[in-house]
Amino acid sequence: MTARTVQKLFDLTGKTALVTGGSRGLGLQMAHALGEAGAKIMLSSRKADDLEQAAAELQAAGIDARWIAADCSKEEDTRRLADETLQRMGAVDILVNNAGASWGSPAESHPVEAWDKVMNLNVRGYFILSQQIANGYMIPKKSGRIINIASIAGLNGNPPEMQTLAYNTSKTAVIGFTRTLAAEWGKYNINVNAICPGFFMTKMAAGLIKSLGEEKMAAQAPLGRLGDEEDLKGLTLLFASDAGKHVTGQWLAVDGGVSVVLGAA
Repeated sequence: MTARTVQKLFDLTGKTALVTGGSRGLGLQMAHALGEAGAKIMLSSRKADDLEQAAAELQAAGIDARWIAADCSKEEDTRRLADETLQRMGAVDILVNNAGASWGSPAESHPVEAWDKVMNLNVRGYFILSQQIANGYMIPKKSGRIINIASIAGLNGNPPEMQTLAYNTSKTAVIGFTRTLAAEWGKYNINVNAICPGFFMTKMAAGLIKSLGEEKMAAQAPLGRLGDEEDLKGLTLLFASDAGKHVTGQWLAVDGGVSVVLGAA
C-alpha cells in the first residue's frame, strides 16, 4: 500500500462520533476536535438546555452536530442513548466515554451512596455504553475507536487535602478497563485508549482549583500552567483517526508534566 499523507491519516470525513459529557468542558473540546477533522458529532449529557447550546456552538463552527439527553449513570438511559444514536446516525465509529462525576469527602466518612454515584457513571456507564455500541456497530463492522477519559488522579494518590477517594479509584479502574478491553477487542479491529487529563479549568474542577490555589497548582507542573481549551485536541484526534491505528491499550497524561513530578503508575 502507498503510505498516506499526514493530512489524510488525521482526516475523519465520513466518520461519526458519540461524545458523552459533551455539552461543556473537556467533552465539548474533544467534540470540536473530532468535528473540525470532519466527523459528524452526537453529543450527550443530562441537560437538554446545555446540549442545545453546545450543538449550536459546534454548528456555528461548520460541524454537523446533534444531541441526545441521557444520564449515563442509569443503565436504561445508557442503552437508550446507544440505540437512539445508532438509529439516528447509522454508525458510531468513534466513542468518547467522557461523562463523569466526582465527590469530595474524607475516606472515613465517605457516603456509600456517593461512592455508588461516582462508580456508576465513571466506570459502569463506560462499560455498558462500550458494550452496547460495540455489539450494535463496531464488532459487526470490524472497526472502531473507543477513547476513555481517565485522569492523572488514577495514576497516584492525591495530596491529603483533596479527599477524592471514589473519583481516584474510578479513574484507576478506567485505565484497567481500557487495557483489558483493548486486549480482548483487538481481534475486531477496535482500538481502545485512555486520556489522563491533569487540571483543566472545567466546571467540575473549578471549585477544587480555586480552593487549592490556581497559581499554586500551575506551579506544580513543569510547564507551569493548567490545561486550556485546546490541549486535548491533538491526542483525541490521534486516538480517533488512522494516524493512531497501531496504538491500543494505552493511556497518556495531558497534564503539563504533573504526573512526572508526582510519579506515575
